Amino acid sequence: MKFVNFLIKPASSLCNMRCRYCFYADEAALREAASAGVMSGGTAEALLRAAFEAVDEGGAVSFAFQGGEPTLAGLDFFRGFAARAEALNRKRARVSYAIQTNGLAIDADWAAFLAERRFLVGLSLDGDKAVHDEFRVDAAGRGTWNRVTRSLALLQRAGAEVNALCVVTRRCARMAQRAYNNLKRLGLRHMQFIACLDPLEAGRGGEAYSLTPELYGEFLCSLFDAWYRDWKSGNYVSVRLFDDYVHLAMGFPAGTCATAGACGGCFVAEGDGTLYPCDFYCLDEWRLGHVGGAPLESLWLDGAGRRFLENSSRRPAECESCRWRRLCNGGCQRDRYVSDGVHNYYCEAFKRLFDYAGGRIAEIAAAERRYLAGR
Repeated sequence: MKFVNFLIKPASSLCNMRCRYCFYADEAALREAASAGVMSGGTAEALLRAAFEAVDEGGAVSFAFQGGEPTLAGLDFFRGFAARAEALNRKRARVSYAIQTNGLAIDADWAAFLAERRFLVGLSLDGDKAVHDEFRVDAAGRGTWNRVTRSLALLQRAGAEVNALCVVTRRCARMAQRAYNNLKRLGLRHMQFIACLDPLEAGRGGEAYSLTPELYGEFLCSLFDAWYRDWKSGNYVSVRLFDDYVHLAMGFPAGTCATAGACGGCFVAEGDGTLYPCDFYCLDEWRLGHVGGAPLESLWLDGAGRRFLENSSRRPAECESCRWRRLCNGGCQRDRYVSDGVHNYYCEAFKRLFDYAGGRIAEIAAAERRYLAGR
């Protein structure tokens, strides 16, 4: 395998926060065992060996850590993981690290380690103190904005690379530019805006935080305006979704499975080493196997892996005649539903964005092509 990508949950669904929209708490509650516990050294060793056995000579391996809250596995776990990865990387693969964290456990030692090992740190910040503190609360129900922004300052002082991850809730959708500008004021130049997920067994749009296609479309258009103004003035800020659309318009591959409209590029490893095909499908029915079992490349060939890829390939019927198909690609499988065919819940939101901003996406793509040609 030229590329091996792992998303690792070293503390499973354990968390020191109680976010009101947490999709993983909902997902874990539907499994036979909600928590797989903290990953042991033996399981981490088996995972590392599987990764470096599967990768081609000179290929690339990425290890991204998520949760729950991954820092609950402890700093010593991460130090040991990185040291062991170095020792086992006999094929001289390019190794990259990332961690998605709520930031509560980050102190000076954590910040120094993450900077030294060049982790890309995704820090969850919902754009605005009032919105963040409404939904992202600790175990006692208290808001966490002040503590997370203190952690951000520690990471920035240490020289760590930090991205903001903002969950787009119903309330956040009404203040797109305020959220974007506030994150810029905190010194963040790379941002991801992720549409919140409704519980798996509930209908869409029924929760207090739920998005509707109309609200999400409004959010995307307003956010694009602010982002485009910055690009036009030479003050570029990376917004992952818009970056992906520009790259697709340039003829490059999509940077995420959601914009590729296809799954299968990542193995999710739970705390006990159980493997799943996607963070949104860490459910008993979608178990692929276990680290140290079958070779990684074989896990997509039959059983749950093959069924998952087959489901992923069933794109919405609307895509066939849509003028924006090559930019959208049908969106994320988690947002698809079956009702007289396959559809994407946010289809109208994406159409609204592309109708509104498609010309400007093409403008940026053309400028980027000229820049690359002149280098």
